Amino acid sequence: MNESVSQDYDIIIVGAGMVGATLACALGQQGFRIGLIEVNEPNFDWPADSVDQRVSAITCASQKIFESIGAWPLMCKQRVSPYRDMRVWDATGSGSVHFDCAQLGEPLLGHIVENRVILFGLHEQLQKLDCVDLITPASVTQLDIELEQARVALDNGQQLTAKLVVAADGSRSKLRELAGIETSGWSYEQHGVVAHITTSKSNQETAWQRFMPDGPLAFLPLSDDNSSIVWSTTPEHADQLLAMDEADFLDELQEAFGDHLGRMLKCGPRAAFPLRMQHAKKYTLPRLALLGDAAHTVHPLAGQGVNLGLADAASLAEVIVDARQQRQDFGAHRILRRYERWRKGENLAMLSTMDGFKRLFGSTQPLMKWLRNTGLHLTNSTSPLKNMIMRQAMGMEGDLSRLAKGQTLNEEQ
Repeated sequence: MNESVSQDYDIIIVGAGMVGATLACALGQQGFRIGLIEVNEPNFDWPADSVDQRVSAITCASQKIFESIGAWPLMCKQRVSPYRDMRVWDATGSGSVHFDCAQLGEPLLGHIVENRVILFGLHEQLQKLDCVDLITPASVTQLDIELEQARVALDNGQQLTAKLVVAADGSRSKLRELAGIETSGWSYEQHGVVAHITTSKSNQETAWQRFMPDGPLAFLPLSDDNSSIVWSTTPEHADQLLAMDEADFLDELQEAFGDHLGRMLKCGPRAAFPLRMQHAKKYTLPRLALLGDAAHTVHPLAGQGVNLGLADAASLAEVIVDARQQRQDFGAHRILRRYERWRKGENLAMLSTMDGFKRLFGSTQPLMKWLRNTGLHLTNSTSPLKNMIMRQAMGMEGDLSRLAKGQTLNEEQ
């Protein structure tokens, strides 16, 4: 990437996280001049024996997006962990379901990848692109949308212009706020506790999830045969879990999860983050588009949050490239509305489904308990239904972008 920073770009992307960096790679490889603004300077110097507290369940569709932009092999050189099975059960009943990739004739269901490994692969690709400038540390302080361009002011005094500005700056998006776009949503009154866990038994390349009244507890398989956990629970309980010494925490984790992976032997550093559902009332304005967490946040119980954002990035890239090929103004609202119509319905459907699951499995009412256990039993015994759910979870259903199909942005549909 260039040392000097131009003042004028084709596209400015605010946020160089997983979603923003994916869009920058996809468009930079098509020759667009990109200004990529990030508040925190990326740091990829980590101890060899450490594991990131935050991991993502990467679907087959998201893997294809990464493959299409050349980032996936770089991630594989670091560490990616395939999972081939998923086991889900209700702590307050007998209902359970087992998803197995072999039933679909697929080699795996997806991968668990540390967030920093994903970022490493994407930023390695970005460094090869002379048309992408990474501007960091910097944040946007002002947004002005004009007829033929948008202008942003940065806290370092720079003024940048572009035909299009993209907000990929997270659920508390400053750019979304500056644009005056409202959101709807609510807090789940839950925190997700994350940690790296060593167990006495192999993780069996299986993602495990136990639904409890306070929230789900997930064990996600890592390549060292250990697991990354996401324990969704009340804020008060989360605080208690963070305050415990390691032995007490492992005892409580053992009691909550059972002995499916043997004994809980060791725990890495713990952290917690609040969970909420949020959806932007608009994804686009003239010269502006929101994607990823800036547009929507979802409960992590199915691990779909980052995959929705990556699908946003791939779809927006396709809309922009198609518009340029047709000599259209890719920053015009009528063009950006194609992206909004494409993604908003699918995102809303996933948000609603995850919200419904959270409420169904969090209820202690006898009728709801009967419904969810009956539903789990029915799903497990009905192959067509189970296969449909698996294909959906793998990102193989819906209106897929060319990148998510493993194609290039220039290929004809």
